[in-house]
Amino acid sequence: MFPFSFEWIWDAGHLVFHGGLWYALTVLGLGMTYCIIKAVLDAGKGKGDHHH
Repeated sequence: MFPFSFEWIWDAGHLVFHGGLWYALTVLGLGMTYCIIKAVLDAGKGKGDHHH
């Protein structure tokens, strides 16, 4: 079941699945990191939606 399990076999199916999984997680992580950094920078500059 897990890569550290002794019965794990790195065949093409597992490589494609894990490659796609890590690609998707990387894209999501980079996108969220960009949005968080942009929000912090915009808030620090006073740009943003002011609610009165």
